[in-house]
Amino acid sequence: MFVEPVYSSLITLLIIVVACAELCDAVTVVDVYRLVQYDLGGVPLGSRLAALNHHAGSSLYLSSAGAAADLSRTVLILPVRELNLTFIRDYIGQRKPLGGLLLLLPPVFSPQHSDSGGGADQDSAKDLVKEVLIEVERLLIHANIPYPVYFGFEDEAVHAMLGDVKKNDITGQPATATTGGYKLVAAAPEPRKVASPAIINIQGWLPGLKADGDSNKLPTIAIVASYDTFGAAPALSVGSDSNGSGVVALLEIARLFSILYSNPKTRGRYNLLFVLTSGGPYNYNGTHKWLRSMDQRLRETIDYAICLNSIGSSSNELWLHVSKPPENAYIKQIFEGFSTVSEELGLKVGLKHKKINISNPRESQMLSFICLALRTGYVPICMVAWEHEQFSRLRVTAATLSELSVAPDFLESTGGLSDNRNFINEASISRSVKLVAESLARHIYGQQGKSIDIFADHSSLSINPSYIRSWVEFLSTTPRVAPFLSKNDPLIVALKKELADHTVEVNVQQELLDGMFTFYDSTSGRLHIYQVASVTFDLILLLVLASYLIVLFSFLVILTRGLDDLISLFRRPSSRKVKTA
Repeated sequence: MFVEPVYSSLITLLIIVVACAELCDAVTVVDVYRLVQYDLGGVPLGSRLAALNHHAGSSLYLSSAGAAADLSRTVLILPVRELNLTFIRDYIGQRKPLGGLLLLLPPVFSPQHSDSGGGADQDSAKDLVKEVLIEVERLLIHANIPYPVYFGFEDEAVHAMLGDVKKNDITGQPATATTGGYKLVAAAPEPRKVASPAIINIQGWLPGLKADGDSNKLPTIAIVASYDTFGAAPALSVGSDSNGSGVVALLEIARLFSILYSNPKTRGRYNLLFVLTSGGPYNYNGTHKWLRSMDQRLRETIDYAICLNSIGSSSNELWLHVSKPPENAYIKQIFEGFSTVSEELGLKVGLKHKKINISNPRESQMLSFICLALRTGYVPICMVAWEHEQFSRLRVTAATLSELSVAPDFLESTGGLSDNRNFINEASISRSVKLVAESLARHIYGQQGKSIDIFADHSSLSINPSYIRSWVEFLSTTPRVAPFLSKNDPLIVALKKELADHTVEVNVQQELLDGMFTFYDSTSGRLHIYQVASVTFDLILLLVLASYLIVLFSFLVILTRGLDDLISLFRRPSSRKVKTA
């Protein structure tokens, strides 16, 4: 007699559990990367919050009619490929309220993505998105944004969710607690300041061969490259071109000359100094500190320095940027050597001269500080344009070899979101290595102007494409924002070990980043996407369950005790008068 009611109750319970399970399964978790948060001279910039807990929206407007939406409790999801830059620029510039912003990047911009090609049309589309992304990054890193901003990557789950959100938005009813929809949750603590952010320089030597009885110090040639990056999302700032390409070229040049210098018969009469510097995006702060810490007598032995910066594009044109006049003997020698070799390689090397003022010591000291002049939300910076200018300020001849014809603006072209493995050319890096190595070798061994190929292909001194590829892949998957790197970071350990394999007296120098910059943590997180039902649905479900339980209860009472007992449960009990004595 009790079997059927029991089974009925179990079936009901099972239905409720399955329904709850389906609601719980409607959750997607994706990796997201927060917009950089930093202070510049006390001015707050970047995204100032990290935690998200709002419903999803896909439009700045409620409907196609153009009615403005209240987005103060909405996370706006915008694919970069569909961005309207004018709307975004105005929205951020006017500091309109927003619960949060999630920018979706095409998979090709992921450091983990390996591009398999796709033809001219896809390349053109990638280039267009890249240009948009550069503009977005420029806008975001120079703005003070009072809500969380995250970057994520498009995938099937996110695409399906975004499609549903767009359908809801078209109706003119954005997701809320009463209408249902999707809810985005990123649990993150309040961002904290990075304590004592460090810049770490790594140097190694290849000592030259002294002649017997020669008591004079050998001249030195320095090859320098800045290895750290800066971008809108620190956890995605891999900088394959800027300046991963320069780091890879420096390591390959060190490997090639280590072979020559390992044999006394082919060791040159120049010391070679290889330096990987940090703080490049911050006025080449690491280079400045490294030069200041160097013994003056040693610094005076440097004939010249070659700085490598962004040499991985497919362009056949490179630029040699200098501070000293082109008539300077060393500058003329460097440029003529590069020009000769570049013609043999089918490259073109141009010369760019930018004079700097080194006579005013106060200016020299103040150049690493900010000229605060807030203008339309941007912070103009008085800074050195190229790494070689830090050498020039100490009257050391230097030049920068780069694919860039003009110096980038402050915190731009420093390894941001659009600078990854899919936008550089390994063959270009190999040619740049050949250009620098061949020019230096002809100078060191007195072979200028001669038709000689020291690093000939298929010889023991040929450039190794596999070596270049392995380091390009490693650096292209390794974010390198200096304030988030420690002396024991795997990247620093790997670079030190590699230099130690090819040079001697490898030294790691750790200094504090200038106090004008303050960085905050919480650079990445996990975003939980919940599909939530509306309150109306919850009320209907509650009424259905309550009705069912009442019916079930009534049925059980009638079955076991009779209809009269059921009716008596709802009958008001008769009142009794109590007589008092």
